[in-house]
Amino acid sequence: MQDARIRIEMPHFEEPKPASAARNGNAKAKVAKVDFNRQDAIAREESSKLVQSIFLSRSEDSPRAIVFAGVDSGNGCSWICAHVAQELAGQKRGSVCVVDANLRSPALPRLFGVSNHYGLIDALSKKGSIRDFAKVVQSDNLWLLSCGSLAAESAGLLNSETMKARVAELRKEFDYVLINSSALNTYSDGVTLARLTDGLILVLDVNSTRRESAARVTKNLRAAQIKVLGAVLNKRTFPIPETLYKMV
Repeated sequence: MQDARIRIEMPHFEEPKPASAARNGNAKAKVAKVDFNRQDAIAREESSKLVQSIFLSRSEDSPRAIVFAGVDSGNGCSWICAHVAQELAGQKRGSVCVVDANLRSPALPRLFGVSNHYGLIDALSKKGSIRDFAKVVQSDNLWLLSCGSLAAESAGLLNSETMKARVAELRKEFDYVLINSSALNTYSDGVTLARLTDGLILVLDVNSTRRESAARVTKNLRAAQIKVLGAVLNKRTFPIPETLYKMV
């Protein structure tokens, strides 16, 4: 992706299957918490590279709020967003809030081993500080704002003045905000959210993302004037030459 500031190759990030899925936001579910510290060393190194290059550069306009979105569903975008948030929080440069705005297939509560009974959608329909709807996970400077109680009209709330105000509040309350979004090839949520942030990290799957789909999504992002800050190639088994990146 020529517009991306950094390109990352992940060896194999894949969202785990829940022990017992709960469709209802108020229902309790058995969660399979992920041990980030046991992940592949190369994956940790690549995540650290992304954190250093995107968030911790010394540039005055370094992004503080970004969206993670896959080209297709099942690209491991939620996994990558959660892992990068954990890496960023581990730097102890400030507070980090990771937001699960993937209302189509929320996964972050499961990854962090917490329940999803209260979160973003509740914050968009109720009053209160944004911190009232979030919860601390893993360390005192890493917070999760899960998707919360879903309803038929929930997706429409992402394109509302209330969402705009809540993102502004997240920027004020936390040093860094990472938003996990739905697949760009199917939904427009990622573009809507990216307009409220400093840019977008695009996630591709080496085994399933088609070149035509990636090119179409990239074209749409350019047309919407969305800044693509980085591209993550997930599940690669060997390094991708620079010449192949330039073909996209």
